[in-house]
Amino acid sequence: MQEQVAIIVGSGTSGLAIAACLSQQTIPYIILEREDCIASLWKKYSYDRLHLHLAKELCELPYMSFPASYPKYVPKNMFTQYLDDYVSHFKISPMYQRNVESAEYNEVSKRWFVKARNASSGEVEIYCAKFLVVATGETTNPYIPEVQGLNTFTGEVLHSTQFKSGKDFKNKNVLVVGSGNSGMEIALDLANHGAKTSIIVRSPIHILSRGMMDFARIIVKYLKPSLVDSLMVLLSKLVYGDLTKYGIRRPTEGPFYMKRMYGKYPLIDVGTCKKIKSGEIQVLPSEILNIRGNDIIFKNGKSHPFDTIVFCTGFKRSTNLWLKGDDYLLNENGLAKPSNPNHWKGKNGLYCVGLLQRGFFGASTDAQNIANDIKSIV
Repeated sequence: MQEQVAIIVGSGTSGLAIAACLSQQTIPYIILEREDCIASLWKKYSYDRLHLHLAKELCELPYMSFPASYPKYVPKNMFTQYLDDYVSHFKISPMYQRNVESAEYNEVSKRWFVKARNASSGEVEIYCAKFLVVATGETTNPYIPEVQGLNTFTGEVLHSTQFKSGKDFKNKNVLVVGSGNSGMEIALDLANHGAKTSIIVRSPIHILSRGMMDFARIIVKYLKPSLVDSLMVLLSKLVYGDLTKYGIRRPTEGPFYMKRMYGKYPLIDVGTCKKIKSGEIQVLPSEILNIRGNDIIFKNGKSHPFDTIVFCTGFKRSTNLWLKGDDYLLNENGLAKPSNPNHWKGKNGLYCVGLLQRGFFGASTDAQNIANDIKSIV
């Protein structure tokens, strides 16, 4: 058994952020990572055309800015290079292929005991530490919903984490399930490469441009959030017009209210709306009822044949399967239960970083708060 001061679970952007902050405070730590690399979502499980949706200054990790030469909206390859440079700069060395199976606090020794299976050797390793930081991220395990008849589908079924580029789907009928930012951008990429693209949009969504997001970031310093929401909705209507005839409805609640209350991000449009209006992307406003062969039957009674289905249906978190005895910090979905600003600190030296759906900026703030708190105790 190996004793540490702090154990970090996960070496995505949140894990790297807390590692750097602990280093700045000269607090020893180890990182347990189930994959074979840092930031596996970015390096292994994201599509080629992905860019950061927000301006780079909002996406920096603590104590290291992006190079001045980087564009405002950083592409995937530059972002992963930044992360590699970050790891080198702060001398971060995760222990890879360690899948955490349990973490439990011992009241007698006042330590966290973590069991992790080494994927290389198959052995279970035991670590203990005074502090445990959950940095497993919001995007942990790809989720595909149960669909009646999916096992009969004769075409290809992908999760968004398996999709790389639309170039392999030219002239194919492709259905994208899920209308978040990933779903909309994957639909755009498919259409750009000549796929006959459809996307299911069941719920009302807010659509904003990057420029609108930048404007909102400025005016929120001077105006009430409700007024910022009203202005964003007005601008969206002016720029995109009435989208109901294309199958897209706007929510009654404002975009940033929905972000705060439900963690639901507005859609940041990078060209998808133009393709929808031109008919190159067809919006289907109904859920899938069942699948028979390559025919997909929808709840509105219509059916369409498809060659490929891309599920952009998000992720499930598995923290509740291995974190034992916590009924305070994380909810059943693996997200922070306490409200901001005290969401990052649990009991008995337990912390979480990047689990309040506040993006890179929120995770960076969490990491600095956690490191400062641990420093005050040790």
